[in-house]
Amino acid sequence: MTDETKILDSGIASRMDTKTTRFATNRAAMLTLLVTQRAEEDVIRAGGGAKAAEAQRAKGRLTVRERLALLLDEGTELLELGLYAAHGMYTEWGGAPAAGVVTGLGRVSGRLCMIVANDATVKAGAFFPATAKKVLRAQTIALENRIPTLYLVDSAGVFLPLQEDVFPDTDDFGRVFRNNAVMSSLGIPQITAIMGMCVAGGAYLPVMTDTVLMTEGSGLFLAGPALVQAAIGQKTSAEELGGAAMHAEISGTVDFKEANDHLCLARLRSLVGKLGAPQKAPFNVAKYDAGKDAPRYAAEDLYGLIDPEPGTSNIYDMREVIARIVDRSEFDEYKADFGRTVLCGYARIGGRAVGIVANQKTNKSQTVAMGPQAGTKRTEFGGVIYTESAQKAARFIMDCNQGLVPLVFLHDVNGFMVGKDAEWSGIIRAGAKMVSAVSTSVVPKITVIVGGSFGAGHYAMCGKAYDPRFLFAWPTARYAVMSGASAAGTLVEIKVKQMERGGKTISDEERKVLYEEIRAQYEAQADPRYGAARGWIDAIIDPAQTRQMLITALEACALNPEVAKFNPGVLQT
Repeated sequence: MTDETKILDSGIASRMDTKTTRFATNRAAMLTLLVTQRAEEDVIRAGGGAKAAEAQRAKGRLTVRERLALLLDEGTELLELGLYAAHGMYTEWGGAPAAGVVTGLGRVSGRLCMIVANDATVKAGAFFPATAKKVLRAQTIALENRIPTLYLVDSAGVFLPLQEDVFPDTDDFGRVFRNNAVMSSLGIPQITAIMGMCVAGGAYLPVMTDTVLMTEGSGLFLAGPALVQAAIGQKTSAEELGGAAMHAEISGTVDFKEANDHLCLARLRSLVGKLGAPQKAPFNVAKYDAGKDAPRYAAEDLYGLIDPEPGTSNIYDMREVIARIVDRSEFDEYKADFGRTVLCGYARIGGRAVGIVANQKTNKSQTVAMGPQAGTKRTEFGGVIYTESAQKAARFIMDCNQGLVPLVFLHDVNGFMVGKDAEWSGIIRAGAKMVSAVSTSVVPKITVIVGGSFGAGHYAMCGKAYDPRFLFAWPTARYAVMSGASAAGTLVEIKVKQMERGGKTISDEERKVLYEEIRAQYEAQADPRYGAARGWIDAIIDPAQTRQMLITALEACALNPEVAKFNPGVLQT
């Protein structure tokens, strides 16, 4: 046996031709889309604008972005989550950029932390419905991954005109405090720095955490001076009622009183630097060298892979994506010749072992395994989950749970195959098996929506309802029950039949106008910004940054050493 036959080569050989007109056109369109998105993000990050920022500084306080720059380790950046929260919403109230709060993963004194920081330039940091949901999502991520959590509080409390949508429900404001208590019971460190107003129900948040810092000039009280006077007739100043000196010297509520934001943030960094080391998670991690273990191919190649125009049917090999996000572009593909519209396999990302489940977008010839056409050949369409693909994916997901391997899902899925042949082959049974495996999976799951994520395919590929630890989307993502074209075609036919039953007729031109109206509405709702505004997506990411996002997310997932027993329950076989 020669030495060559002993060497395993699991590297993906890229066949992407970066010199074609198609690649150049796609790349130009993607870069244009990213430029537009970055400009939009800059506006969101400006919060309430320059005038509101100057008003904040006039109080002797820093803006939220200035605070974060001092808090984070030098040379590091915040992996911001929920930037698009409330995007396009609350226009009748002047909008709420980023829902008036910044959340994300950042490195503080060497530790990866979840940071929740109010932006007082947006309606004085008041909580809109989307604000509560964004904070709850940050807490959920911290809970699932046991991430130390830092709160920078500067908030007027609930936005009163919308209090009925902020106050009472299980996914509303009160759940924040419940989560504080649960996180504390699990030993997740929580530290709060009060750097402005902290009033009404919001006053409970810092006191529900482990350690409380407060700057001079800030206020912490259940009711402000005006409300106290109205309620019980007592006149008092804000400083006397709930200032830093009072809480440090009389009530004993705060643990550290600091003169200003700069010193408060320095103290916060000092405290984080003294936290004990977390326990190790049971997931496999190898020694990692950022240079030697980098993918063989440039991440920027991904710009030319997909035409970002909505409604475009992109055909491409998803291995090209995998080759640019996994270490050394090495991928141990599982059942490579079976169920080929879903790719499954093992790899490493940043040295951490992962299992990858990805929709394949090229059309494939497949031997039918079951049903009346068993043994015959058929063409399977890329992005569609067939019976064999679902069976393979379900088994692979269960194997990853058995072997304690975290899962990464890469979406570009149209849904499950339909029709007589599919039904006879047991597509519902196979699909239920895949959905069940995803539902009962106990290892960390991370989802990246690359292209379409439609219908039940979104569920089977670990959509938001299936507890991914993180859910990222490319700007090319489309997120809906079905595509705009499919929805428009279906709804137009329903509308036409309704009109015909009423004795009315519709011209071809009227039909076309109706079709375009419905399609445009569906396309707008399928835009990733629409989903991100409502908390369905944690972050819309630059495709070339996918690998780095996954490296950080996997590091966060590994902070939780506990993995529940895998019990898949009853599976349809």
